[in-house]
Amino acid sequence: MAAFVPYHNITGSTGITTELIRPGGNNGAIKSVLITNIHATNSATVTLFLQSNPSSGVPKTFNLLFTTPIPVNMSLLLEERDGIAFNNKTFGLYVTVGGADTVDILISK
Repeated sequence: MAAFVPYHNITGSTGITTELIRPGGNNGAIKSVLITNIHATNSATVTLFLQSNPSSGVPKTFNLLFTTPIPVNMSLLLEERDGIAFNNKTFGLYVTVGGADTVDILISK
């Protein structure tokens, strides 16, 4: 099992998905996810989603954010009350950002 990594620097590339939390782990409850657009001039487009382990057949995907714009130098905070709790034994947490986007993601347990 991979260790939990709370900090991620994501540089966008169209169609590339980044795994934030691997499915099948036991990472405990996620309290918050902070997504910060660190690009100097462009809004970031973020899709944040849960997905079941692909090795168990056809993966199931559930979007928490879908092509959501985050303005320049702004942050979006998702907390437990926003519905980010999930079963990490079954699902992983993933992000896809636009091609020229750069974001920092901080996950709090």
